[in-house]
Amino acid sequence: MANLDTLNPEQREAVVTTKGPVLILAGAGTGKTRVITFRIAHLIRKGVSPENILAVTFTNKAAREMQARVRKLLPKEKNADGKIPRPTICTFHSLCVRILRRHIEKLGYKKNFVIYDETEQLGAVKKILSSVSSKGEKTDPRAILGLISRIKNKGSDIDLGDQNLNAIAEHVLKKYDSALRACNAVDFDDLILLALKLFREQPEALDACRSIYRYVMVDEYQDTNGAQFELVNSLTKEHRNLCVVGDDDQSIYGWRGAEIANLLDLEKHYPEVKVVTLEQNYRSTNNILKAANAVIRNNPRRRGKTLWSAKGQGELIQLQAYQSDEEEARDVIEQIEFNRMGRRIPWEEHAILFRTNQQSRVFELELRRNQIRYVLIGGQSFFDRREIRDFLAYLKTFVNPHDDINLLRIANTPARGLSDVTMERLLAASHERNCSVYAAMRHTDVQGQFMNRTQNAIQAFLSFIDGFREELNDEGTDSNPACLQQWANRVMAEAGYISEIRRSEKNEETAENRVRNLTDLIANLDGDEAKGTAAERLEKFLEDITLDQDKLEQKEQNSDGVTLITIHSCKGLEYPHVFIVGAEDGLLPHSRSKVEGTMDEERRLFYVAITRAQKGLVISHCESRRKYGEMAPCHPSPFLKELPEDLVEDAAAKGREPVQAGDGKDLFAAMRAALE
Repeated sequence: MANLDTLNPEQREAVVTTKGPVLILAGAGTGKTRVITFRIAHLIRKGVSPENILAVTFTNKAAREMQARVRKLLPKEKNADGKIPRPTICTFHSLCVRILRRHIEKLGYKKNFVIYDETEQLGAVKKILSSVSSKGEKTDPRAILGLISRIKNKGSDIDLGDQNLNAIAEHVLKKYDSALRACNAVDFDDLILLALKLFREQPEALDACRSIYRYVMVDEYQDTNGAQFELVNSLTKEHRNLCVVGDDDQSIYGWRGAEIANLLDLEKHYPEVKVVTLEQNYRSTNNILKAANAVIRNNPRRRGKTLWSAKGQGELIQLQAYQSDEEEARDVIEQIEFNRMGRRIPWEEHAILFRTNQQSRVFELELRRNQIRYVLIGGQSFFDRREIRDFLAYLKTFVNPHDDINLLRIANTPARGLSDVTMERLLAASHERNCSVYAAMRHTDVQGQFMNRTQNAIQAFLSFIDGFREELNDEGTDSNPACLQQWANRVMAEAGYISEIRRSEKNEETAENRVRNLTDLIANLDGDEAKGTAAERLEKFLEDITLDQDKLEQKEQNSDGVTLITIHSCKGLEYPHVFIVGAEDGLLPHSRSKVEGTMDEERRLFYVAITRAQKGLVISHCESRRKYGEMAPCHPSPFLKELPEDLVEDAAAKGREPVQAGDGKDLFAAMRAALE
């Protein structure tokens, strides 16, 4: 079990305070995950059943890390059923899936509902827009989908800015919800909203959940939105055993609905809440922390805390000005390469942080030019690859053929005589009959509207779907459950998908990479333990994929690479040496912040960036930056004036001038010759 003597006094107080509401105000790098896991172990040591403990966080990565840490702290004792009891540690969306799988039939859905990801949501919105928009009128479906999400989460009376788009979004929303309901599908917003609807309309379901989850902990509480707050409050307002962990200074997701007031105003809902503040930082040196403290104090509404470290003062923060973004990239890469060769600091200990994705281009070009490995966080996901999306669409269609979005994707992929024109006519027929496309295809009168060749193609496609669906539900013997991998390989073979990849790709290596992506995914179908029917296992696989698309992400072959990452993506991460680039007015803070009144959040973003650094921190800005092919003038970020002068050192004052255009390769060659 967890040894509380390894905690500092504030951490220990947060762990042992188990009754009633608790706010653990955890500054950056103060060991909040350690506190949460020790708290779970302490509750169990005090006699609380693991099944009565719920810990909720925002990412699957964080949930898995927490699960792994908790397992190390808990005894391996089995219960009467021969199982080791575990607390529930999951994301908000995973929690709601658990609740809805048990109770969603009370809301008129079937238990085998499917969860639409963003691509499928966009497909549904595009289909609706095509039927309601006037000819020549173009509406961005992604913008409409974003507005739909905001309306769902905050209500139709919120100010969405563009009233025309607002009206379109509200009109599309009704059709969108109907389309999903017809497919027995929900989206990510629905998972939480339907759980709330269940709690409001079915008190017995809420009571059942409350009786299970007697001790509730919420990580990253500053990132919760209104619906998530209501969900947590519904579960805990009777027993009051709520522990929230968060830091208002790291609230940087207001643009996607996070409400910092949930943390700042917690006493309004839980007047008896006990606040424990964690200020000892285990990540950074004191010079870095003093700079971060000085910057964030300029935000007027915050809970006070002052980070400090036992790691010593450390190096001064380097501030560098450049004439252009190209010069900035060249010099930053020069410093990284000097660190590697002169100070033996590997590439992987460096991170380049920027406000917008567009800033990565010039750094990628410079890294490639100098043959330096790098990892771009937020590049193309494994699950965004065409062959993976196609394969998952096949699987989702076999689970639920009435899911129009996925059926339309695979109907003629690869080509099988069901052209876009044919599928549009079938889609129109489904609208006329108020049924799914799959159901419309089965109507003989619908089939009769087509030529014989197309009729045969429709019937062959239906036989293909029905045949493999039947196999999916044919389990064989209990001791030899159907192998999903073998089944999926037969699906791909009969569909001719893999042979089509090899035929259509001009580059043989690209073709084999795409095939390998498919085989890697198929190899994960059965998982470590084959439980339940093949259909149930496939449903669970698809559910996990949708909720956790980073689980099977391909890892870079070489982990030793410079990290390129946006500041929004780097929260929770840390690097020995950090370069914050583009610290300019209009980028950081972003130009929108002055109009939208989000300057405080932009300052928190800068604070988050500073506190990622463990040892070395370099902040740079440019006098001009290329925009739309032209060089535009830039001005230093006003946040730079908030850095204490005694903590900052101008790099140019040390006599190291930035590398000039054309010097890069010659300079690095000379460095390698001298140092290696």
